[in-house]
Amino acid sequence: MKRALKIEVPAEEVSQQFSRAYLELNRQIRIPGFRPGKAPTAILEQRYAKTVEEDVIRKLIPDFYDRAIKEAGISPVLVEIPPLDRVKIKKDSPFTFTATVEIKPSIELHSYKAPNPISLSADKRTVTSEQVDRALDVLREQHAQLDAAPVGTALTEEAYAIVDLEGFLDGTPLEGAKKEGQLHRVGSKATLLGIEIDAQLIGKYQGDVIEIPQTYPANHPDQRVAGKTVRFRLEIKGVKQRKLQALDDEFAKDCGPYASLQELKDKLRGEMEKALKKDMEESYKDTLLKRLLETHHFDLPDSLVERELSAIVRQKLQARHRGNATDTLPASDAEEQKRIREDHREEANRRVKAGLILEAIAEKEGLSVSQDDLNNEVTRLASELRVPMADLVKMIQAGGQDSIEELRTRILADKALDFVYRHAIIQ
Repeated sequence: MKRALKIEVPAEEVSQQFSRAYLELNRQIRIPGFRPGKAPTAILEQRYAKTVEEDVIRKLIPDFYDRAIKEAGISPVLVEIPPLDRVKIKKDSPFTFTATVEIKPSIELHSYKAPNPISLSADKRTVTSEQVDRALDVLREQHAQLDAAPVGTALTEEAYAIVDLEGFLDGTPLEGAKKEGQLHRVGSKATLLGIEIDAQLIGKYQGDVIEIPQTYPANHPDQRVAGKTVRFRLEIKGVKQRKLQALDDEFAKDCGPYASLQELKDKLRGEMEKALKKDMEESYKDTLLKRLLETHHFDLPDSLVERELSAIVRQKLQARHRGNATDTLPASDAEEQKRIREDHREEANRRVKAGLILEAIAEKEGLSVSQDDLNNEVTRLASELRVPMADLVKMIQAGGQDSIEELRTRILADKALDFVYRHAIIQ
Protein backbone atom coordinates (compact mmCIF):
# COMPACT_ATOMS: atom_id res chain seq x y z
CA MET A 1 0.00 0.00 0.00
CA LYS A 2 3.01 2.33 0.17
CA ARG A 3 4.86 3.85 -2.74
CA ALA A 4 7.99 5.99 -2.80
CA LEU A 5 7.87 8.76 -5.39
CA LYS A 6 11.26 10.11 -6.39
CA ILE A 7 10.53 13.56 -7.79
CA GLU A 8 13.03 15.67 -9.72
CA VAL A 9 12.58 19.39 -10.37
CA PRO A 10 14.52 20.58 -13.48
CA ALA A 11 17.45 22.94 -12.91
CA GLU A 12 15.76 25.76 -14.87
CA GLU A 13 12.68 25.60 -12.61
CA VAL A 14 14.93 25.75 -9.55
CA SER A 15 16.83 28.74 -10.92
CA GLN A 16 13.60 30.61 -11.74
CA GLN A 17 12.23 30.02 -8.26
CA PHE A 18 15.49 31.27 -6.68
CA SER A 19 15.38 34.38 -8.86
CA ARG A 20 11.78 35.10 -7.82
CA ALA A 21 12.63 34.54 -4.15
CA TYR A 22 15.59 36.95 -4.20
CA LEU A 23 13.60 39.54 -6.15
CA GLU A 24 10.82 39.40 -3.54
CA LEU A 25 13.37 39.52 -0.71
CA ASN A 26 15.06 42.56 -2.28
CA ARG A 27 11.72 44.40 -2.23
CA GLN A 28 11.07 43.62 1.43
CA ILE A 29 14.40 44.37 3.16
CA ARG A 30 16.77 47.33 3.30
CA ILE A 31 20.53 46.95 2.96
CA PRO A 32 22.58 49.97 4.16
CA GLY A 33 24.22 51.77 1.24
CA PHE A 34 21.72 50.57 -1.35
CA ARG A 35 18.39 51.93 -2.49
CA PRO A 36 15.30 49.73 -1.81
CA GLY A 37 15.23 46.83 -4.27
CA LYS A 38 18.73 47.59 -5.64
CA ALA A 39 20.93 45.44 -3.35
CA PRO A 40 23.20 43.04 -5.32
CA THR A 41 22.06 39.42 -5.32
CA ALA A 42 25.52 38.30 -4.16
CA ILE A 43 25.11 40.25 -0.90
CA LEU A 44 21.61 38.82 -0.37
CA GLU A 45 22.98 35.32 -0.96
CA GLN A 46 25.68 35.86 1.67
CA ARG A 47 23.18 36.99 4.30
CA TYR A 48 19.97 35.11 3.50
CA ALA A 49 20.90 31.97 1.57
CA LYS A 50 19.49 29.52 4.14
CA THR A 51 16.19 31.42 4.46
CA VAL A 52 15.74 31.63 0.70
CA GLU A 53 16.57 27.93 0.23
CA GLU A 54 13.87 26.95 2.70
CA ASP A 55 11.39 29.30 1.03
CA VAL A 56 12.14 27.82 -2.41
CA ILE A 57 11.77 24.26 -1.07
CA ARG A 58 8.42 25.12 0.55
CA LYS A 59 7.13 26.42 -2.79
CA LEU A 60 8.55 23.70 -5.05
CA ILE A 61 7.60 20.57 -3.05
CA PRO A 62 3.77 20.98 -3.02
CA ASP A 63 3.64 22.00 -6.70
CA PHE A 64 5.80 19.18 -8.01
CA TYR A 65 4.30 16.65 -5.60
CA ASP A 66 0.84 17.41 -7.07
CA ARG A 67 2.22 17.02 -10.59
CA ALA A 68 3.88 13.72 -9.64
CA ILE A 69 0.79 12.01 -8.22
CA LYS A 70 -1.21 13.05 -11.29
CA GLU A 71 1.52 11.68 -13.57
CA ALA A 72 1.69 8.46 -11.52
CA GLY A 73 -2.12 8.16 -11.57
CA ILE A 74 -2.46 7.39 -7.87
CA SER A 75 -4.87 8.52 -5.15
CA PRO A 76 -2.91 8.83 -1.90
CA VAL A 77 -4.53 8.55 1.53
CA LEU A 78 -1.38 9.50 3.44
CA VAL A 79 1.66 11.51 2.41
CA GLU A 80 5.05 11.62 4.14
CA ILE A 81 7.36 14.37 2.91
CA PRO A 82 10.85 14.68 4.40
CA PRO A 83 11.44 17.63 6.76
CA LEU A 84 13.16 20.72 5.35
CA ASP A 85 16.39 20.17 7.25
CA ARG A 86 16.94 16.86 5.44
CA VAL A 87 16.47 18.29 1.96
CA LYS A 88 19.35 19.94 0.05
CA ILE A 89 18.92 22.32 -2.86
CA LYS A 90 21.32 24.24 -5.10
CA LYS A 91 20.47 27.24 -7.23
CA ASP A 92 21.51 25.95 -10.70
CA SER A 93 21.05 22.20 -10.17
CA PRO A 94 18.07 19.84 -10.39
CA PHE A 95 16.26 19.44 -7.06
CA THR A 96 15.35 15.88 -6.05
CA PHE A 97 13.17 14.77 -3.14
CA THR A 98 11.27 11.62 -2.18
CA ALA A 99 7.67 11.49 -1.02
CA THR A 100 6.30 8.32 0.56
CA VAL A 101 2.60 7.86 -0.11
CA GLU A 102 0.09 5.31 1.07
CA ILE A 103 -2.44 4.59 -1.63
CA LYS A 104 -5.89 3.09 -1.91
CA PRO A 105 -5.85 -0.47 -3.26
CA SER A 106 -6.86 -1.30 -6.81
CA ILE A 107 -10.10 -3.26 -6.42
CA GLU A 108 -11.27 -5.68 -9.10
CA LEU A 109 -15.04 -5.51 -8.77
CA HIS A 110 -17.20 -8.52 -9.56
CA SER A 111 -20.47 -10.25 -8.70
CA TYR A 112 -22.64 -7.28 -7.80
CA LYS A 113 -24.79 -6.82 -10.94
CA ALA A 114 -25.75 -8.61 -14.14
CA PRO A 115 -24.55 -10.97 -15.51
CA ASN A 116 -23.56 -12.11 -12.00
CA PRO A 117 -25.84 -10.30 -9.53
CA ILE A 118 -26.04 -11.30 -5.89
CA SER A 119 -28.91 -13.65 -5.14
CA LEU A 120 -30.84 -13.33 -1.87
CA SER A 121 -33.42 -15.54 -0.21
CA ALA A 122 -36.75 -13.75 0.06
CA ASP A 123 -37.75 -12.47 3.49
CA LYS A 124 -41.30 -13.78 3.86
CA ARG A 125 -42.27 -11.89 6.99
CA THR A 126 -45.69 -10.23 6.95
CA VAL A 127 -47.73 -8.16 9.37
CA THR A 128 -50.24 -10.51 11.02
CA SER A 129 -53.63 -9.73 12.55
CA GLU A 130 -52.22 -10.79 15.92
CA GLN A 131 -49.48 -8.16 15.65
CA VAL A 132 -52.04 -5.49 14.80
CA ASP A 133 -54.11 -6.55 17.81
CA ARG A 134 -51.03 -6.33 20.07
CA ALA A 135 -50.28 -2.83 18.74
CA LEU A 136 -53.89 -1.92 19.46
CA ASP A 137 -53.50 -3.22 23.03
CA VAL A 138 -50.38 -1.07 23.50
CA LEU A 139 -52.31 1.95 22.25
CA ARG A 140 -55.11 1.09 24.64
CA GLU A 141 -52.64 0.92 27.53
CA GLN A 142 -51.24 4.32 26.57
CA HIS A 143 -54.73 5.85 26.64
CA ALA A 144 -55.74 4.19 29.91
CA GLN A 145 -57.16 6.46 32.59
CA LEU A 146 -56.27 6.45 36.26
CA ASP A 147 -59.36 6.32 38.41
CA ALA A 148 -59.67 6.21 42.20
CA ALA A 149 -59.98 2.59 43.36
CA PRO A 150 -63.02 1.60 45.45
CA VAL A 151 -62.57 2.21 49.18
CA GLY A 152 -60.88 -0.75 50.84
CA THR A 153 -58.90 -1.79 47.73
CA ALA A 154 -55.51 -3.26 48.66
CA LEU A 155 -52.43 -2.28 46.66
CA THR A 156 -51.20 -4.92 44.22
CA GLU A 157 -48.58 -4.87 41.48
CA GLU A 158 -49.55 -2.60 38.58
CA ALA A 159 -51.79 -0.55 40.90
CA TYR A 160 -50.90 3.08 41.60
CA ALA A 161 -50.36 4.71 44.99
CA ILE A 162 -50.29 8.40 45.84
CA VAL A 163 -47.81 8.72 48.68
CA ASP A 164 -46.10 11.20 51.00
CA LEU A 165 -42.58 10.36 52.15
CA GLU A 166 -40.52 12.21 54.76
CA GLY A 167 -37.25 11.38 56.51
CA PHE A 168 -36.57 11.99 60.22
CA LEU A 169 -33.21 11.99 61.98
CA ASP A 170 -33.39 11.64 65.78
CA GLY A 171 -37.09 12.52 65.58
CA THR A 172 -36.47 15.77 63.68
CA PRO A 173 -37.52 16.27 60.02
CA LEU A 174 -34.47 16.04 57.74
CA GLU A 175 -34.16 19.00 55.43
CA GLY A 176 -34.47 18.05 51.74
CA ALA A 177 -35.93 14.62 52.58
CA LYS A 178 -39.61 15.19 51.87
CA LYS A 179 -41.89 14.36 48.94
CA GLU A 180 -45.64 14.89 48.85
CA GLY A 181 -48.37 13.66 46.52
CA GLN A 182 -46.06 11.38 44.52
CA LEU A 183 -47.71 8.99 42.06
CA HIS A 184 -45.96 5.61 42.19
CA ARG A 185 -46.70 2.49 40.15
CA VAL A 186 -46.36 -0.51 42.44
CA GLY A 187 -43.89 -3.02 41.03
CA SER A 188 -42.01 -0.45 38.94
CA LYS A 189 -38.95 -0.67 41.26
CA ALA A 190 -38.65 3.11 41.02
CA THR A 191 -37.12 4.67 44.13
CA LEU A 192 -38.34 7.70 46.05
CA LEU A 193 -35.68 9.75 47.89
CA GLY A 194 -33.42 6.78 47.15
CA ILE A 195 -35.73 4.38 49.03
CA GLU A 196 -37.28 1.28 47.47
CA ILE A 197 -40.91 1.27 48.54
CA ASP A 198 -42.57 -1.45 46.43
CA ALA A 199 -42.28 -4.17 49.08
CA GLN A 200 -43.70 -1.83 51.72
CA LEU A 201 -46.78 -1.01 49.61
CA ILE A 202 -47.99 -4.47 48.58
CA GLY A 203 -51.18 -5.33 50.47
CA LYS A 204 -51.54 -1.90 52.11
CA TYR A 205 -54.54 0.43 51.96
CA GLN A 206 -55.28 4.12 51.64
CA GLY A 207 -54.53 5.83 54.96
CA ASP A 208 -51.86 3.33 56.03
CA VAL A 209 -48.64 4.77 57.44
CA ILE A 210 -45.43 2.76 57.20
CA GLU A 211 -42.10 3.48 58.91
CA ILE A 212 -39.01 2.53 56.92
CA PRO A 213 -35.62 2.66 58.71
CA GLN A 214 -32.71 3.35 56.40
CA THR A 215 -29.11 3.04 57.63
CA TYR A 216 -26.41 4.87 55.65
CA PRO A 217 -22.74 3.84 55.44
CA ALA A 218 -20.07 5.82 57.27
CA ASN A 219 -18.58 7.02 53.96
CA HIS A 220 -21.86 8.42 52.65
CA PRO A 221 -21.26 11.79 50.93
CA ASP A 222 -24.00 13.50 52.99
CA GLN A 223 -22.24 13.94 56.32
CA ARG A 224 -25.56 14.56 58.10
CA VAL A 225 -26.60 10.92 57.64
CA ALA A 226 -23.23 9.17 57.30
CA GLY A 227 -23.17 6.19 59.67
CA LYS A 228 -26.68 6.98 60.97
CA THR A 229 -30.21 5.61 60.61
CA VAL A 230 -32.91 7.81 59.08
CA ARG A 231 -36.52 6.81 59.70
CA PHE A 232 -38.77 7.49 56.75
CA ARG A 233 -42.51 7.94 57.22
CA LEU A 234 -44.49 6.67 54.21
CA GLU A 235 -48.19 7.57 54.11
CA ILE A 236 -50.55 6.21 51.44
CA LYS A 237 -52.81 9.12 50.46
CA GLY A 238 -54.70 7.33 47.71
CA VAL A 239 -55.02 4.17 45.61
CA LYS A 240 -55.66 4.34 41.87
CA GLN A 241 -56.32 1.78 39.17
CA ARG A 242 -55.98 1.97 35.44
CA LYS A 243 -59.21 1.88 33.51
CA LEU A 244 -58.91 0.62 29.95
CA GLN A 245 -61.31 1.99 27.37
CA ALA A 246 -63.48 -0.37 25.35
CA LEU A 247 -62.10 -1.12 21.88
CA ASP A 248 -64.80 0.58 19.85
CA ASP A 249 -65.29 3.46 17.47
CA GLU A 250 -65.27 5.98 20.32
CA PHE A 251 -61.82 4.76 21.38
CA ALA A 252 -60.60 5.19 17.79
CA LYS A 253 -61.88 8.78 17.74
CA ASP A 254 -59.99 9.50 20.99
CA CYS A 255 -56.79 8.28 19.31
CA GLY A 256 -56.94 10.70 16.39
CA PRO A 257 -58.85 11.62 13.25
CA TYR A 258 -60.36 8.16 12.81
CA ALA A 259 -64.07 7.59 12.13
CA SER A 260 -64.06 3.95 13.23
CA LEU A 261 -62.05 1.25 14.97
CA GLN A 262 -61.47 -0.45 11.60
CA GLU A 263 -59.95 2.76 10.21
CA LEU A 264 -57.57 2.88 13.19
CA LYS A 265 -56.63 -0.78 12.61
CA ASP A 266 -55.97 -0.09 8.92
CA LYS A 267 -53.75 2.86 9.86
CA LEU A 268 -51.79 0.72 12.34
CA ARG A 269 -51.36 -2.05 9.80
CA GLY A 270 -50.14 0.42 7.17
CA GLU A 271 -47.53 1.90 9.53
CA MET A 272 -46.40 -1.57 10.62
CA GLU A 273 -46.09 -2.75 7.01
CA LYS A 274 -44.07 0.36 6.16
CA ALA A 275 -41.74 -0.27 9.13
CA LEU A 276 -41.43 -3.97 8.20
CA LYS A 277 -40.58 -3.11 4.60
CA LYS A 278 -37.81 -0.78 5.81
CA ASP A 279 -36.51 -3.42 8.21
CA MET A 280 -36.48 -6.06 5.45
CA GLU A 281 -34.64 -3.70 3.10
CA GLU A 282 -32.00 -3.00 5.75
CA SER A 283 -31.66 -6.74 6.37
CA TYR A 284 -31.17 -7.36 2.63
CA LYS A 285 -28.54 -4.63 2.46
CA ASP A 286 -26.69 -6.05 5.50
CA THR A 287 -26.54 -9.41 3.71
CA LEU A 288 -25.37 -7.76 0.48
CA LEU A 289 -22.59 -5.91 2.29
CA LYS A 290 -21.50 -9.15 3.95
CA ARG A 291 -21.35 -10.86 0.54
CA LEU A 292 -19.32 -7.99 -0.94
CA LEU A 293 -16.86 -8.27 1.94
CA GLU A 294 -16.58 -12.05 1.48
CA THR A 295 -16.03 -11.93 -2.30
CA HIS A 296 -13.50 -9.09 -2.53
CA HIS A 297 -9.98 -9.53 -1.20
CA PHE A 298 -7.32 -6.81 -1.00
CA ASP A 299 -4.90 -5.21 1.46
CA LEU A 300 -6.11 -2.29 3.55
CA PRO A 301 -4.19 0.98 3.98
CA ASP A 302 -2.95 1.08 7.59
CA SER A 303 -3.62 4.80 7.89
CA LEU A 304 -7.32 4.38 7.05
CA VAL A 305 -7.69 1.57 9.59
CA GLU A 306 -5.94 3.66 12.26
CA ARG A 307 -8.12 6.66 11.42
CA GLU A 308 -11.26 4.50 11.78
CA LEU A 309 -9.99 3.06 15.07
CA SER A 310 -9.39 6.57 16.41
CA ALA A 311 -12.96 7.52 15.48
CA ILE A 312 -14.33 4.44 17.29
CA VAL A 313 -12.27 5.21 20.40
CA ARG A 314 -13.47 8.83 20.40
CA GLN A 315 -17.11 7.75 20.03
CA LYS A 316 -16.86 5.21 22.86
CA LEU A 317 -15.15 7.58 25.30
CA GLN A 318 -17.37 10.54 24.47
CA ALA A 319 -20.39 8.33 25.14
CA ARG A 320 -18.95 7.83 28.62
CA HIS A 321 -17.88 11.44 29.14
CA ARG A 322 -21.02 13.17 27.93
CA GLY A 323 -20.45 16.83 27.20
CA ASN A 324 -16.80 16.43 26.21
CA ALA A 325 -17.16 17.14 22.51
CA THR A 326 -13.49 17.87 21.90
CA ASP A 327 -11.06 15.57 20.14
CA THR A 328 -8.83 15.53 23.22
CA LEU A 329 -9.46 12.54 25.44
CA PRO A 330 -8.53 12.46 29.14
CA ALA A 331 -5.05 11.04 29.83
CA SER A 332 -6.57 8.77 32.48
CA ASP A 333 -8.32 6.92 29.65
CA ALA A 334 -5.05 5.72 28.08
CA GLU A 335 -5.56 2.10 29.13
CA GLU A 336 -9.20 2.19 28.11
CA GLN A 337 -8.24 3.62 24.71
CA LYS A 338 -5.80 0.77 24.23
CA ARG A 339 -8.43 -1.82 25.15
CA ILE A 340 -11.02 -0.29 22.81
CA ARG A 341 -8.52 -0.30 19.94
CA GLU A 342 -7.73 -3.97 20.51
CA ASP A 343 -11.40 -4.97 20.82
CA HIS A 344 -12.55 -3.05 17.74
CA ARG A 345 -9.70 -3.57 15.25
CA GLU A 346 -11.68 -6.15 13.27
CA GLU A 347 -14.66 -3.80 13.17
CA ALA A 348 -12.40 -0.99 11.89
CA ASN A 349 -11.02 -3.31 9.20
CA ARG A 350 -14.55 -4.24 8.16
CA ARG A 351 -15.68 -0.61 7.96
CA VAL A 352 -12.67 0.47 5.89
CA LYS A 353 -12.98 -2.50 3.53
CA ALA A 354 -16.72 -1.90 3.04
CA GLY A 355 -16.11 1.81 2.44
CA LEU A 356 -13.45 1.13 -0.22
CA ILE A 357 -15.62 -1.43 -2.04
CA LEU A 358 -18.64 0.90 -2.10
CA GLU A 359 -16.45 3.81 -3.19
CA ALA A 360 -15.12 1.71 -6.08
CA ILE A 361 -18.68 0.74 -7.10
CA ALA A 362 -19.78 4.39 -6.97
CA GLU A 363 -16.84 5.41 -9.17
CA LYS A 364 -17.44 2.61 -11.68
CA GLU A 365 -21.17 3.35 -11.93
CA GLY A 366 -20.72 7.12 -12.13
CA LEU A 367 -22.60 7.81 -8.90
CA SER A 368 -22.24 11.21 -7.28
CA VAL A 369 -23.59 13.34 -4.43
CA SER A 370 -25.53 16.47 -5.35
CA GLN A 371 -26.33 19.46 -3.17
CA ASP A 372 -29.92 18.18 -3.00
CA ASP A 373 -28.61 14.86 -1.64
CA LEU A 374 -26.71 16.74 1.08
CA ASN A 375 -29.74 18.89 1.93
CA ASN A 376 -32.05 15.86 2.11
CA GLU A 377 -29.65 13.99 4.38
CA VAL A 378 -29.30 16.96 6.73
CA THR A 379 -33.11 17.23 6.85
CA ARG A 380 -33.39 13.51 7.66
CA LEU A 381 -30.73 13.70 10.37
CA ALA A 382 -32.33 16.75 11.97
CA SER A 383 -35.65 14.89 12.15
CA GLU A 384 -34.03 11.72 13.49
CA LEU A 385 -31.97 13.53 16.12
CA ARG A 386 -34.83 15.92 16.91
CA VAL A 387 -32.69 19.04 16.64
CA PRO A 388 -33.46 22.22 14.68
CA MET A 389 -32.11 22.15 11.14
CA ALA A 390 -30.13 25.38 11.66
CA ASP A 391 -28.39 23.92 14.73
CA LEU A 392 -27.39 20.77 12.87
CA VAL A 393 -26.02 22.79 9.95
CA LYS A 394 -23.92 24.83 12.40
CA MET A 395 -22.57 21.62 13.96
CA ILE A 396 -21.56 20.27 10.55
CA GLN A 397 -20.00 23.58 9.49
CA ALA A 398 -18.08 23.74 12.78
CA GLY A 399 -16.37 20.51 11.76
CA GLY A 400 -14.99 22.22 8.67
CA GLN A 401 -14.48 20.68 5.24
CA ASP A 402 -13.61 17.29 6.77
CA SER A 403 -17.07 17.07 8.35
CA ILE A 404 -18.79 17.89 5.06
CA GLU A 405 -16.65 15.39 3.17
CA GLU A 406 -17.42 12.71 5.76
CA LEU A 407 -21.15 13.32 5.22
CA ARG A 408 -20.69 13.26 1.44
CA THR A 409 -18.72 9.99 1.64
CA ARG A 410 -21.44 8.33 3.73
CA ILE A 411 -24.18 9.42 1.31
CA LEU A 412 -22.17 8.10 -1.64
CA ALA A 413 -21.66 4.76 0.13
CA ASP A 414 -25.42 4.52 0.76
CA LYS A 415 -26.05 5.23 -2.91
CA ALA A 416 -23.61 2.52 -3.97
CA LEU A 417 -25.18 -0.06 -1.65
CA ASP A 418 -28.63 0.94 -2.90
CA PHE A 419 -27.38 0.38 -6.46
CA VAL A 420 -26.27 -3.16 -5.55
CA TYR A 421 -29.63 -3.77 -3.82
CA ARG A 422 -31.60 -2.67 -6.90
CA HIS A 423 -29.56 -5.07 -9.07
CA ALA A 424 -29.76 -8.04 -6.70
CA ILE A 425 -32.09 -10.97 -7.33
CA ILE A 426 -34.50 -11.83 -4.49
CA GLN A 427 -35.99 -15.29 -4.82
